[in-house]
Amino acid sequence: MAPEQRDPDAERRLDSERDLGAERDLDSERRRLVEEKKNERYVWWYLAYFLFGIHLVAFVMIYAVMHAK
Repeated sequence: MAPEQRDPDAERRLDSERDLGAERDLDSERRRLVEEKKNERYVWWYLAYFLFGIHLVAFVMIYAVMHAK
């Protein structure tokens, strides 16, 4: 199609679709980062509970061994 026959509205629509696509990509990336941060926080909490539990069991075992007859 010759340049003088192009539809200017079609070009504007195409540009706006590109902008929406880029915005959607940024939105999904931002959403993914927020989700990743939340999941990482959960991992740290699970690790903290796990380590606390191991130490609690270890202290109980030490107590049992020291007080065994």
